[in-house]
Amino acid sequence: MQALPGFMLYTGGDLLEPLGTRPVETNYTKMNIPGSLKYTKDHEWVKIDGDIAIVGITDFAQGELGDIVYVEVETEGEEVEEGGVFGTVEAVKTVSDLFMPIDGTVTEFNSELESSPEIVNEDPYEKGWMIKIAIAAGASTDHLLDAAQYGELIGS
Repeated sequence: MQALPGFMLYTGGDLLEPLGTRPVETNYTKMNIPGSLKYTKDHEWVKIDGDIAIVGITDFAQGELGDIVYVEVETEGEEVEEGGVFGTVEAVKTVSDLFMPIDGTVTEFNSELESSPEIVNEDPYEKGWMIKIAIAAGASTDHLLDAAQYGELIGS
């Protein structure tokens, strides 16, 4: 027997039951998306303080990557354009590029990540920050997402 659109088949027999009337179990965990930060579609977060920005990867990104084993940033002291690669993050099963959220100069790398990259998994928004940027004059932040927009992007 087929279920009608908007209905599901009850596993105990031929009784049709409207969707949403039975609890649905999922493995879904609500993501941590701080409202005070801005976000990119590439899953970086940005904390802007005057002409300085602190950048890391989101809770969603670290969860998708899995156990992070290495973070590499070789652009310290360099100007990098928005969308350019400023480094890479390596997890057990993959390596992913890290993209510059806004035009600027990478002024600092979080050196704690050299010996303890797992900090990104444990505390992505505080201790797990990756770089600090001196924001370029005239750089736009209009393309950055707020927490609600980022939540929609990841389906949270």
